[in-house]
Amino acid sequence: MAKNGLSGVAREIRRVLDVEAQALRRVRDSVDGSYTRAVSQLARCKGKVILTGVGKSGLVAQKIAATFSSTGTPAAFLDPTEALHGGMGFVQKQDLIVAIGKSGESDELSALLPHLRGLGAKIVAITANPKSTLARAADIVLITPITEEACPLNLAPTSSTTAALAVGDALAIALMKVRNFGADHFARNHPAGRLGKRLTLKVGDLMRSGEANPTVFVGETVSQMLLTITRLQAGAASIVDKSGRLVGLVTDYDIREAIARGGNLLSLKIKDVMNPRPTTVRADEPAMRAIELMENRRNPFNVLPVVGKRRRAVGLVQVHDLRARGL
Repeated sequence: MAKNGLSGVAREIRRVLDVEAQALRRVRDSVDGSYTRAVSQLARCKGKVILTGVGKSGLVAQKIAATFSSTGTPAAFLDPTEALHGGMGFVQKQDLIVAIGKSGESDELSALLPHLRGLGAKIVAITANPKSTLARAADIVLITPITEEACPLNLAPTSSTTAALAVGDALAIALMKVRNFGADHFARNHPAGRLGKRLTLKVGDLMRSGEANPTVFVGETVSQMLLTITRLQAGAASIVDKSGRLVGLVTDYDIREAIARGGNLLSLKIKDVMNPRPTTVRADEPAMRAIELMENRRNPFNVLPVVGKRRRAVGLVQVHDLRARGL
């Protein structure tokens, strides 16, 4: 009995997905010149793009506003009821309104439309009803020809909200292409996201510098070098000459190799232990460049000395510090 019940649930889920997929196909087939005009108006907008709608359409409008903003089009949501009680001060003539409503006849939105028109703001409507109050008030109407909701009662907004959401996404993505909005722009709008970090964080933002930068003069003893590495818990030290120029790198691996070769480690000179030709990176390079240098090789390593002008050792970057920042 339970198995049959679960099978029924699976069938219902597939039915809902089929209904909504068919709704999107109908919307795709209805795309005409009005969509091109809407994107053109959005691209020319000198003010904000303001999304509005009531109920579930309002929730869709909020999501579309967020998508617009994150893809380079300044946008915000305006609640119709709040707008009628003071929120209209947010709207200016140079703004463009995108109003969403399946029926296009909600009382709150219908009451707001004349005031928006009075300000002179352009209105783009997303609706399934081309004869609605919303459609008549709009400058451009994007029809989403949804006659059947996925709800078995044909009441709960499902297919219609999916269609409106997809139209909003399509407008936002089309605008990205019109404006040549690339990965670097996206990263600036998402500085805390993975892509944003990859494109905006520099080596200098994450490296150990100043007193935290483990540097050791090449003429010091191995014992002094070990104390510096241990004290700063860096797992490595940049070896420098009297002018601060990088002449080598000693890592935990180099120390283990020296011990494995036999003899008294403390009797050796730093030159006997260090790598005299370490891979380096500059502070102004992307942090991802450091990751690539450390990991994309036959024998990956965990630290990189950071050099500045005249190859001065200005810092040390560790792979786990980069990973800790989401890289």
